[in-house]
Amino acid sequence: MNIARTARRARLHLIISALVAAIAALVIPLSQTASANTTTRAAASDGPKPSIVLEHGAWADTSSWNGVIKRLQADGYTVYAPPNPLQGLTYDSAFLADFLHSISGPIVLVGHSYGGAVITNAATGDPQVKALVYVDAFAPAQGQTLAQLLASVSGSCAVPANLNVVPFPGAPAGVGDAYITQSTFPSCMANGLPAREADVLAVTQLPIATSALTDPSGVPAWQTIPSWAVVGTADHAIPPALQLAMAEDAGAHITEVNAPHLSMISDPGVVTSVILQAVHAAT
Repeated sequence: MNIARTARRARLHLIISALVAAIAALVIPLSQTASANTTTRAAASDGPKPSIVLEHGAWADTSSWNGVIKRLQADGYTVYAPPNPLQGLTYDSAFLADFLHSISGPIVLVGHSYGGAVITNAATGDPQVKALVYVDAFAPAQGQTLAQLLASVSGSCAVPANLNVVPFPGAPAGVGDAYITQSTFPSCMANGLPAREADVLAVTQLPIATSALTDPSGVPAWQTIPSWAVVGTADHAIPPALQLAMAEDAGAHITEVNAPHLSMISDPGVVTSVILQAVHAAT
C-alpha cells in the first residue's frame, strides 16, 4: 500500500512538473510578444506632437481663429495664436519669427490672408517649422509685394477706393493705418457670414500699415517646407485665381471650399481638417 502511494505521488509530481514546464513555455513567448507589441506601439508614437501656430491677417485679430482653436484643442493639440502687429511685412515677420523661437519642438504654421505673407517670411530657415498652411492667403515669391500681386488679377475689393487711411504717431513718411470702410467690409471681407456678425467685424477690425502692401517679400519658406492651401472660391478680397496661382507656385496641396475670405469663421471644420492633414504629414 505505502509503495503504491509513493509511486502514485512520484508520477503525480512528474505530471505537475511537466504541466508547469509546458505552461511556462507558452507564457514566455506570449510575454515576449506583448513586449514586442508594446515596443511597436511606442515606436509608432515616437516624437512630440507638433504645436500649431495660427497667424491672423489684416483687419482681423486672434479671435478670428476661435472656431479652429476649439477643434484643435479638442483633438489634444497645443495651439498658439499670437497677435500680428500689422506694422509691415518686415516687422511682422521678425515678430513672428521671434515668437516661433520660444516654442520647443516641431511646429505647423498657419497663416490667413496677409498672415500668409508673414509666415512665408517668418519660417524661412527655421528647422522647427515642418509644414505651412495658407488659408485664403498670400504666398508671395521673393521680391513680390502684395500690391503687385493684387494688381496682377482683377476682382479684389481691397482697393484704395475702399480704404480709409489715417495717420498714426511715429509713422514713416507716406505710411498710414488702413481700414476697410465699414460700408464695404461686409460684402468685401465677410460675405456669406450673418449680417450682424459681419457688421460687428467691420467695427472691430484692426488697421494695417500701408507699408505692408509695398514691402517686398524675402526668400519664401515654401521653397523648402511642405505647404497646404485652403482656397475660398467666394473670396472677394484675394481673388481665388490669385490664390490658386500662388498655391501652385508654392507646390501646395490645395483644398477649394465655397467660402468667403474668412473661411476659418464660416467653415472652421474644413480649415481644421486641412491643418490636420499637414500635421499628420509632418509627423
